[in-house]
Amino acid sequence: MNTISSFLGFPDTLPHIKPVAAVFGAAYGSTYPGKDSSGYALAADSVRAASREDAGLIDHWDFDLGGPLFDEGAHCCIDLGNVSTQMGDNAGNRASIEATTREVLATGAVPILLGGDDSVVIPFLSGFSNREPIWIVQIDAHIDWRDTLHGERYGYSSPMRRASEMAHVAGMVQVGMRGIGSARRVEVEDALRFGSRLVTARQVHSEGAAAALRHIPEGARVVMTVDCDGLDPGIMPGVAAPSPGGLTYPQVIDIIAGVGTRGRIVGFDLVELFPPADVAGLSALTASRLVANAIGTIIRQR
Repeated sequence: MNTISSFLGFPDTLPHIKPVAAVFGAAYGSTYPGKDSSGYALAADSVRAASREDAGLIDHWDFDLGGPLFDEGAHCCIDLGNVSTQMGDNAGNRASIEATTREVLATGAVPILLGGDDSVVIPFLSGFSNREPIWIVQIDAHIDWRDTLHGERYGYSSPMRRASEMAHVAGMVQVGMRGIGSARRVEVEDALRFGSRLVTARQVHSEGAAAALRHIPEGARVVMTVDCDGLDPGIMPGVAAPSPGGLTYPQVIDIIAGVGTRGRIVGFDLVELFPPADVAGLSALTASRLVANAIGTIIRQR
């Protein structure tokens, strides 16, 4: 693995402490033929770079979390760097991401994946097989239920369709849908037939995080997947498919915190940050703060 820096200055090992969470990046999952996905290769390290200004402050009070990031004072997270992936090596990329996810889970740590486009989510979720069932909470402007696109079944338009086919996925709550072009009628019908709970951005704006949280069973083991275009482009401009009316930063961190209270976050990924479209580093900064909130929530679950 390789990286130019680590998230919040985390070490790559903790010799005498069992890590609570392990961060790793993956540039490519299953890319589409003829599509240039190279911009996504910058995403993970952009998030890491944006976290640098906070690296010396993690012992300070965090008003999002109601206390310092490491609430008990012990730094207990690691950054493993980036999985080696190559654009076009779809099967190899999926195998590497899934294997890394399994390796992290075997240590007892919560895996945190920095993507990459949304296709990296499929092997990430596959890595949770042969364990207790999971629920998925997805933040996204789109439902991602395409079966095949450009001849590829594992691309960025298909992660929730592929997740629905995984025996260890007990259910899913999809949050933030809005606008036109998010799905075809048959894809919405298939998602509802599976039992997915679709929560629109308008519902969250009207009812708050409760619009999503009420669908999560008490005590559920949850993998959260946050697509950056689920947030409003006013605060997250650095995406390939911006859509107005998205979720706000407070709404997303309320959902993260609520999942950690109602259930238990056992995995987290952040995907679809597209640095070439970012404005003054705003998207990368917002993304890094979302990941920090997820880590703080995971620590407080113990």
